[in-house]
Amino acid sequence: MKKSLSVLAILILMLVPILSACNSESQNEDSSSDSGEKSSSEKHKIGILAPAVTHGWVAAVAYHAEARAKELSDEIDYKIQTSSNAEEMTSQLDDLMTWGAEAIVAFPQWEGMEIPIQTALDAGIKVVNFDIEIDADGVYRVSGDNEGMGVEGAKYIIDKIGTEGNVVVLEVPSSGSVSKLRKQGFMNTMEEMAPDMNISTYATQFTREDGLKDFADILTSNKQIDAVYSMDDETSIGVLQAISEAGRDDIKVVTGGGGMQEYFKMMPENEDIWIQSALYSPAMVKDAVDVSLQLLNGEEADEVTIIPTTVVDRDNYEEFIDEESPY
Repeated sequence: MKKSLSVLAILILMLVPILSACNSESQNEDSSSDSGEKSSSEKHKIGILAPAVTHGWVAAVAYHAEARAKELSDEIDYKIQTSSNAEEMTSQLDDLMTWGAEAIVAFPQWEGMEIPIQTALDAGIKVVNFDIEIDADGVYRVSGDNEGMGVEGAKYIIDKIGTEGNVVVLEVPSSGSVSKLRKQGFMNTMEEMAPDMNISTYATQFTREDGLKDFADILTSNKQIDAVYSMDDETSIGVLQAISEAGRDDIKVVTGGGGMQEYFKMMPENEDIWIQSALYSPAMVKDAVDVSLQLLNGEEADEVTIIPTTVVDRDNYEEFIDEESPY
């Protein structure tokens, strides 16, 4: 009898750690389930390609893209890369494919990205372009309303100076479809609403330094300018500096584009010039990240998502002040 009890005791002692281990594993599973967090192997992999910083708006694109990716960190793993030209971005695209990216959010500012992006698409990777329209079969795109910005700029100038006058258009050919669409919207609207407007076009860049330098030259060769159609807030800051330094008082309107806080704050300070911005917020890139995740989750998404613009000037700028904005 004692021998039987001893054997039973040994068996019980052997079962205790096994039962304890089973109970511990069950608790871990319950804890994981309750937290709602996915393991890394269950998360989707999303790569983000953005240009290196050329001006504040571009810097804010990378900022907002990464901010959204962090907000989605329980659903995705992500890598963000910035580049200075098409060759570098192509190399980074290859790196993301090797990493195992299932979707890529790309902001390809340069020509020459069509073939690399098509290669990624052909490999089964979802590609969502932000802002830039390129010729690739199967790419999705999230963009502001570039053409609509041009339309609103033309309407604004006509509202302030009438249907006749001298208008300078500052285009940025190096920005591809962005400048092309904004100019197209502007010129078509002017032709329809103010066909007698005298319009001169000059090339510049999306920086305040180029706006200052180029518009200083434009002022010397144009004795009368009634309005300036500038496509970018930073360019417009340079334009306003050039006007101030030249002591010109003939210019009544300077438009812009983007939604820069510094530019907003200049609006009430310049009582003799109507300063306008057509919103094209860098925060729209968050929508591009969202579209990429929708596609990976098997949800439907529009091939092109266009976010309408809003006009900001001294009458409503206070509604758009955001002290936390990086741009």
